[in-house]
Amino acid sequence: MVTLLRGGRLVDPAVDLDRVADLLIRDGVIAEVGEGLEAPAGVLIVECAEKVVLPGLVDAHTHLREPGREDEETVESGTRAAAHGGFTAVCAMPNTDPICDTGSKVRFLVERASERGIVRVHPIGSLTSGQRGEVIAEIGDMIAEGAVGFSDDGRGVQDAGMMRRVMDYAKAFGTTVISHCEDEALVGSGVVNEGAVSTRLGMAGWPAAAEEIQVARDIRLAELTGCRLHLAHLSTAGSVAHVRDAKARGVGITAEVTPHHLFLDEDALLSYDTNLKMNPPLRTAEDRAALLEGLVDGTIDCIATDHAPHAPHEKEMEFELAPFGTTGIETALSLVVTELVGTGTFEWSDVARVMAHGPRRSLGLEAVTLAEGSVADITVVDPEARVEVVPGWFESRSRNSAFLGRKLLGKASEVLVGGAFAVRNGKVVD
Repeated sequence: MVTLLRGGRLVDPAVDLDRVADLLIRDGVIAEVGEGLEAPAGVLIVECAEKVVLPGLVDAHTHLREPGREDEETVESGTRAAAHGGFTAVCAMPNTDPICDTGSKVRFLVERASERGIVRVHPIGSLTSGQRGEVIAEIGDMIAEGAVGFSDDGRGVQDAGMMRRVMDYAKAFGTTVISHCEDEALVGSGVVNEGAVSTRLGMAGWPAAAEEIQVARDIRLAELTGCRLHLAHLSTAGSVAHVRDAKARGVGITAEVTPHHLFLDEDALLSYDTNLKMNPPLRTAEDRAALLEGLVDGTIDCIATDHAPHAPHEKEMEFELAPFGTTGIETALSLVVTELVGTGTFEWSDVARVMAHGPRRSLGLEAVTLAEGSVADITVVDPEARVEVVPGWFESRSRNSAFLGRKLLGKASEVLVGGAFAVRNGKVVD
């Protein structure tokens, strides 16, 4: 198949590109980039005037729920949601049922994604068997079947000695350890950020120190072992400071932040909306400002959604009893366009940096650019497209979005994965 994306603004800081041009795709690869390209006979021409063409976006932190909770999400529905949100690839976290902690379970996900997925799915394996923090999981076997990183996401490795052994082992394979930084002894029964808002709500508090202590611990262990470390869903100013200091010392770490921690703070919880209950919790306005500063200056490497779908009956209960998590993969791009590009905080090159290149570098994925010879994983954004976040708009099986009711600007009009359309004219391709 041959496709010509004509007249779009091509933006890719990795190849120093920001200009209006055409892009020709042949056999799943970018064949030519230039102005006024001739369309070969039978080519599909996609007019991209007034649109922005980016390297394909990647979500480094997604929960697809399959196997075990197909009522919440499946590989099929989750990848449709990803495409709808402008992503060409997702990294699937291992806390499914059963836990993805062996090579055969990674193989199941790879095969299911091949059969039913419409974007690329990169499996993340568990660090420890059953995510119990007691025995190192079968990391070598999982790498052989396609795992690209390892995490006990959802609770994290509590024992420092075990975390050191895991890092030593992962270092031998040259793979990435993704740390969920949560000291469970400090969190206790906490459900919201510890402070004035938790007092007003009458709910148990979750101190910032519960994250920051493990961030500092795992950075130090990465220095000790030389293991490549990626810090998941940072939420506090103290965590950002730890990462900034470590990078200044030359420690090989990367970090992510979610849209909900960037664009919401604990004051939103005064509504008692369970869609705003997440792990880690929404923090203070000062924390939010520090996260944004860290993203802008490069301390934080990427935006990742931590897309966590839940069935309606699970969220429709008392706040303390509802599960943690919000969906995010379909709203992330629109929020970035509205809140960052639209306000002048971000350039389009920054969007490519934190949503395309940053996630790939953090997990050692193959580079994708808008240069000749690159695989044609491409996201085309209509900056003026209007999005109203309402239940019927989602492709995901779940609707537990922290941004329900918001009206946003900017949406993916086309998404190509290996040159094939996953989204065309703003609609997911069946």
